[in-house]
Amino acid sequence: MDIFEKLLKHLGPIGEHSDRAHGYFAFPKLEGEIGPRMKFRGNEKIVWSLNNYLGLANHPEVRATDAKAAADFGMASPMGARMMSGNTNYHEQLENELSDYMGKEATTLLNYGYQGIMSAIDAIVGRRDVIVYDAECHASILDGLRLHPGKRYVFKHNDMEDFDKQMRRATELAKTQGGGILVVTEGVFGMAGDQGKLKEIVSFKDKYEFRLLVDDAHGFGTMGKTGAGTGEEQGVQDKIDLLFNTFAKSGASIGAFISGDRPIINYLRYNMRSQIFAKSIPLPIVIGHLKRVELMRKYPEMKEKLWYNVNKLQNGLKERGFNIGRTNSPVTPIYLQGDIPEATAMCLDLRENYNIFCSIVVYPVIPKGQIIYRLIPTAAHSDEDIELTLKAFSETKAKLDQKVYQVAEIPMV
Repeated sequence: MDIFEKLLKHLGPIGEHSDRAHGYFAFPKLEGEIGPRMKFRGNEKIVWSLNNYLGLANHPEVRATDAKAAADFGMASPMGARMMSGNTNYHEQLENELSDYMGKEATTLLNYGYQGIMSAIDAIVGRRDVIVYDAECHASILDGLRLHPGKRYVFKHNDMEDFDKQMRRATELAKTQGGGILVVTEGVFGMAGDQGKLKEIVSFKDKYEFRLLVDDAHGFGTMGKTGAGTGEEQGVQDKIDLLFNTFAKSGASIGAFISGDRPIINYLRYNMRSQIFAKSIPLPIVIGHLKRVELMRKYPEMKEKLWYNVNKLQNGLKERGFNIGRTNSPVTPIYLQGDIPEATAMCLDLRENYNIFCSIVVYPVIPKGQIIYRLIPTAAHSDEDIELTLKAFSETKAKLDQKVYQVAEIPMV
């Protein structure tokens, strides 16, 4: 059998809709300056799909720094993997400043968040070790778990009774095998927007022996008094053994980092395959990150404006009877009932007639018959953006309830 033949017969649960979805519902093209209003197919839309939490994407100091660094160094410098020929003073300066910001001894940079956390998990655990993880962890974590040759136990999302149960099982097995336990969870879960129960999990260190890795991609820059993340928000930053963060959210850039005790970070630096065998992060990106961290720490009003907008949007939705679930972060889901054709018809109405651009989540990411709109408020959104969006959702939800969007298949656009 030709291995490609099966790919063409079974395009996957999302790919099977590609003939109708591509270019509109999937792989859309937003154009213009990154911000709360951008062009989609030639018309201005209010955009709620960008993780530009603090509005840094087009901050004048950020743009100026990025441009100068690109002019000074180009995208090639430094050449080679960081271990061999790609290290610079700027890379080390950024790591030191991030360590200070996170309240950790050391930090190592990661080229990309997705591959970075996968590689970190792969480097930490061996065949005799056991992983215990939250059921709603991000796909990058799940792919990292697939690399683990040993046993793993999943606990129900944020369910501490089930966590206790899985930890008992993991402890017994680790003791038998002569291995250790790595617990993996998130600071802010990117789909539902609820915080991981970090405070409760670290309290189990009095009962079990384990190390804790927290993916705080959505918490970095948005949570805690200084923006150091969800661990700071919950008062347990010092109890988290390894903190993973990305620049792809609040930093409005690309790349990631992991912070912790110096000996462990040094071990990861010398053992993460995705970093050892990959080209170093280009200097313009590193220097741009330095500016972004500086602004995060220098201007707390950016985070204050973000939370003003978060509260205005979320409270407005709740006042209008919308279900936004258990979110206690900027991530703002709207839960509705409907099938994929209905969801796409409603999304089409929002984009074409109300000029609201936001992302829909449907089966197979969530169960059949459910629709989630995930809105990402930023510091750059205005009161008018929020009011127009609340009005649009009120009117389109009424149409959804009245079965206006019932169609046989995904609309062709």
